[in-house]
Amino acid sequence: MAKRGLVAAAALFLTAASAAVAQGPYHVAAKWQPGGDSGWDYMGVDPVSHDLYITRWNQVMVLNSKTGKLIADMTGFKGTHGVVFDTDGKTGFITDGGANDVAVFNRKTFKVEETIPTEPGPDGVVFDPYTHSVWTFNGHSSSTTVIDARTKKVLANVALPGRPEFPVSDGKGNIYDNLESTSQIVRLNARTHKITAVWNLKPCESPSGLAIDAQHERLFSVCHNGMMAIVNAKTGKVIATPKIGGGPDAARFVANGQYAIASSGQSGTMTIIHEDSPNHFTTVETLATAPSARTMAMMPDGSKLFTVAAKFGPRPKHGWPKMIPGTFEVLEIKK
Repeated sequence: MAKRGLVAAAALFLTAASAAVAQGPYHVAAKWQPGGDSGWDYMGVDPVSHDLYITRWNQVMVLNSKTGKLIADMTGFKGTHGVVFDTDGKTGFITDGGANDVAVFNRKTFKVEETIPTEPGPDGVVFDPYTHSVWTFNGHSSSTTVIDARTKKVLANVALPGRPEFPVSDGKGNIYDNLESTSQIVRLNARTHKITAVWNLKPCESPSGLAIDAQHERLFSVCHNGMMAIVNAKTGKVIATPKIGGGPDAARFVANGQYAIASSGQSGTMTIIHEDSPNHFTTVETLATAPSARTMAMMPDGSKLFTVAAKFGPRPKHGWPKMIPGTFEVLEIKK
């Protein structure tokens, strides 16, 4: 996941109140302060326990998604990014980009049971229920590593034609991933591990977050130039490019309501777009969140969303701005 949305938000310090806000289905219901002053990347919700996971570089925080209470603090990592969950209800997988591996953990004890080596820079990750496999997308090597979730063995390493970002599965034999460096989407066969298509996303530039409406075969890719590219998942045709906030980095699709959602850290907003039909889309809400709130997680039924944010000091001439201690917070967003 790119850091640029975080940096831009820290530099500009746009206030949530400055964003143009339309009334819509979601609202910020609560803000939690779980502590910690390190950065963050992806978030995820366990579909069984509904525990909320937040990757924070050398640790992964686990919160109760109802109360915000800290349940566990998994440590010992070198650079965590993504977290996904096996359909067995017992096992989870965390990409550790600093260690170039995937940590396999127990979802009840929160203990790492083993690690699986990947190619350099594992970042985005997806669990594919169709083949019961885990796919890591490796930014430093422009590749994907495919792992058998049952045996924990690497099945393949596949070279990609660009630097990958967030992946999704359609649950029917296809894996999709944004290629940030080339502004494309790549499609892979989940069984053969072969690339079956590479599609240009123009006018989208530098896509990051990706979501899917598997029923209607639509992909939702959020782009650094302030748009969401809505794509036919069979043909690769760009159907629509509705405007979203600045510095987007995550996307989700809520099947219960037919909403495609983009979270944007520079503008401090979530854009909620309704799928009126597979070829027609309407923006129904621009929800003010907080500057730097670029990532997102979702309850399985879409009833709640989560994002995280913090305040930062001025950007130095070189390097990254520093987080102001004690400002890290989780936003609970409800329908």
